[in-house]
Amino acid sequence: MTANIKDVARLAGVSVSTVSRALGKGPVSAEVRRQVEAAVKATGYRPNLSARRLRSQRSQTIGLIVADIRNPFFTAVSRAVEDAAYGAGMRVILCNTGEDPEREALYLRLMQEERVTGLIFAPTRATIGGLRAQNFDYPVVLIDRAAASGEFDTVVLDNRGASARLVDHLAERGYRRIGGLFGSTSTTGLEREAGYVAAMSARGLVPQARMITPLAQSAEDAAVAWLGETERPDAIIVSNGLFLLGLCRAARRLGLSIPRDLAIAGFDNEAWTELVEPGLTVIEQPVETFGREAMALLFQRLKAPTAPTRTILLAGTLIERGSTHARP
Repeated sequence: MTANIKDVARLAGVSVSTVSRALGKGPVSAEVRRQVEAAVKATGYRPNLSARRLRSQRSQTIGLIVADIRNPFFTAVSRAVEDAAYGAGMRVILCNTGEDPEREALYLRLMQEERVTGLIFAPTRATIGGLRAQNFDYPVVLIDRAAASGEFDTVVLDNRGASARLVDHLAERGYRRIGGLFGSTSTTGLEREAGYVAAMSARGLVPQARMITPLAQSAEDAAVAWLGETERPDAIIVSNGLFLLGLCRAARRLGLSIPRDLAIAGFDNEAWTELVEPGLTVIEQPVETFGREAMALLFQRLKAPTAPTRTILLAGTLIERGSTHARP
């Protein structure tokens, strides 16, 4: 038979309420806590966490909703969030939306049902405009994407500045027909596109930006078609690591030499980007800092629910490699 809390109390020689306090980190002596823990082990008792959540209205669980776990950026951020939560004695519920607003709505309902302590969320463009703090009874921190309302604590990259830096880098090396492939489903893609356009215009160059769905295959297909045109770009900037992968596949399919036929630059310093000959020039994002800062903002919000919202703007680092060598 399954052991219950009364069995634990009987074996430990204490009351049921004392067992409850001991398991819930309540005020009991170290000796009593040891007795209760020994009794739990001996009986095989497993606490009813759902019932405990209902009583306490708190789950000691952090919700994490990311846009695409296949994107190495979100994989690394998820690990950083989990590490910080573990260090604080909390669990993480991870949900992947695939940039789908319907799945976002489903997972937001799940977070409510699970009574999460707080949520870290990377929403799509379709969802972010309708987000309101008053609709949540737990704190929400936005990560990688910012809401125009300013109602949420946020951790984001300086996307405009990073994109502009890639344009300047290529222009200073003699490239003039610089194209850009940017994600169509996120505010991040829009911000990187805006930084690209501004930097191109400032240098008297004609922007050629194309918005695509955030998949490696989308980038490959778009690049193959674009590079087959008469006035094709001599360099392309892409807005994430999945697009970098797709662009490299497109160059290989077309038999193009990098950077002789096409210069490539983009975001996310994944391990493979330095292994692909001649190495890809990228903006490295401080992914671990994203996760740590998001958790720090969440904990601060729990302590001070009415404090003004904060936005942490992180800087990327340009890693120069052979894919953007100067034109001869």
